[in-house]
Amino acid sequence: MANEPLWTPSEDRVRNTNMYAFMQRINENYGTDLKVYEELRKWSVENIPDFWKEMWELADIRHSVGYKEVIDDVTKMPGAKWFTGAKLNFAENLLRYRDDRTAVIFRGEAMDEAIRYTYAELYDEVARLAKSLRAKGVTAGDRIVGFMPNMHTTIIAMLAANSIGAIWSSCSPDFGTKGVLDRFGQIEPKVLFTANGYSYNGRNFSSLDKVKTIFDRLTSQPRVVVVPYTEERADISMLENAVHYNDFISDEKGLDITFEQMPFDHPLYIMYSSGTTGLPKCMVQCAGGILIHHIKELMLHTDIKREDNLFYFTTCGWMMWNWMVSTLALGATITLFDGSPFHPGPEALWKLAGDEKVTVFGTSAKYLAAVEAAGCKPKEEFDLSALKAVLSTGSPLSEESFDFVYRDVNSNVCLSSISGGTDLNGCFFAGVPISPVYKGELQGRCLAMDVHAYDPAGNPVIGEKGELVCAKPFPSMPIYFWNDPEGEKYHNAYFDVYDNVWRHGDFIEINERGGVVIYGRSDATLNPQGVRIGTAEIYNVVENMDEVADSLVVGQEWDNDVRVILFLKLNEGVELTEELVKKVRATIRIECSPRHVPAKVLPIADIPYTINMKKVELAVRNVIHNRPVTNRDALANPESLDLYKDIPELQE
Repeated sequence: MANEPLWTPSEDRVRNTNMYAFMQRINENYGTDLKVYEELRKWSVENIPDFWKEMWELADIRHSVGYKEVIDDVTKMPGAKWFTGAKLNFAENLLRYRDDRTAVIFRGEAMDEAIRYTYAELYDEVARLAKSLRAKGVTAGDRIVGFMPNMHTTIIAMLAANSIGAIWSSCSPDFGTKGVLDRFGQIEPKVLFTANGYSYNGRNFSSLDKVKTIFDRLTSQPRVVVVPYTEERADISMLENAVHYNDFISDEKGLDITFEQMPFDHPLYIMYSSGTTGLPKCMVQCAGGILIHHIKELMLHTDIKREDNLFYFTTCGWMMWNWMVSTLALGATITLFDGSPFHPGPEALWKLAGDEKVTVFGTSAKYLAAVEAAGCKPKEEFDLSALKAVLSTGSPLSEESFDFVYRDVNSNVCLSSISGGTDLNGCFFAGVPISPVYKGELQGRCLAMDVHAYDPAGNPVIGEKGELVCAKPFPSMPIYFWNDPEGEKYHNAYFDVYDNVWRHGDFIEINERGGVVIYGRSDATLNPQGVRIGTAEIYNVVENMDEVADSLVVGQEWDNDVRVILFLKLNEGVELTEELVKKVRATIRIECSPRHVPAKVLPIADIPYTINMKKVELAVRNVIHNRPVTNRDALANPESLDLYKDIPELQE
């Protein structure tokens, strides 16, 4: 455990944060004397109804009917009812501003100029599109889907749908057709928005052939609205029931939006599990829950104010897109990007951040490691002085990447390694702008999230590795799974191990000061000789070796035990010699422990990832044990799984 912080906020900076102001609000309203974050966090989990009442008021949730009670049963999970009686509209809360401040900036890698929308312009276009959707018979509860890049029109379509009370769901255009059908086919959309193409690594790709295949196989036969992007007006004659966006949207100006007022728990989004073990689970999330949960994380944990500009490198198939878009409720600017983060070079996103004066820069841990490996030193090339926070998620952030950010990006940012999940469309662990940052640690557990590490007996532990659980309900929990009338899939996903306690599936350790280390998925945890080892512990060591480009570690059943198998994707020109194997093992032994040392170290040409860039240890574990992998299309590179078949060394 690191003893000295990498960064500590100044007293002035602390006092200017939204979180500090919130803590003073609690002290004043409840007669407390909270001084540091851990005290505030403990108060929040011990006073769940009071916390969310204060959050409702602080967030100024726009509503037409007030709530009767914050939560009906704080001990019930799942099934607790939040803000009963309240009526509101999600889109109305995100479109509360109608002024000339910039709301959205969109830059595609192939575009010469950015597209910019003020809040007034955003409202106007959402109003026009909402009128057109109503004219086509869209009503509350209908599913509207996007097969779209991360562009401004995707946000406009989502807000227009939600203003009517329709449910939004989206996939990125780099999904394969089967992956899209596995998702959209379950929810039967009424309208499908698609861009005519997308850009990546200097090339434009058409989406229309994929869309034709998708449409032909969807039983609902949705109206297809084709958005101009890579072409001004693509030929859509091959698509049935299709119309160009500019022909579909109303040309009236000055319209007012009729925001349908819906219950707090009215469905807003359908999100999907990775689908690596079968059809993706369709997780239905409610409008009020997502709204208040996101505002808490953005306002308090990320310290977003109106003058901020949030950039997150994401696609519309990842929950970080939904999270990012909620920033509009705070009146700040969001910057969108479509394309490769390494085109024309590894500096691309940092140039964007400098040009647009981004204040909060969000990305993945894998991206930060890749930028450092490429030798990029962003602060030497661009003015990144506007940055106040860097966010990283998707996988654990290595200690080397912590050093990289403070050395080569900006020495005065709150580096927030955050973690949660698609299931809750938010975080269990997030930034704490009033607290120090320690190398290799997530700063803390989120407010009002009763998170613990459980030992095998189901007891909370500090300073020991354990199962990530949440012992009290939270507003953004899925309200149900689609096509799961008895709630069996929902129960089995989170509540089949601990009664009335959410088990998330991560292996973590919480230290004495409240910092957190994530060791990887608990279902991929290694158990050689009965000792639990997190895969991230090994990744953090080997992926910082000069010879290694990437790695994957799994447990192989062997001789009535489990042995650790380490696959290495080596950098170009590097061979896995006996000397290198010895070096790898020695480094793991020194940096981790003798129990972490792999029984086999094997070369591999590629590492499988989900579309959201998470390693899939379980699929590889199934392959090496000759077990079926039921949904290869959930992977970004499914062909890589074939590399793990029938490896002779695994029979020795």
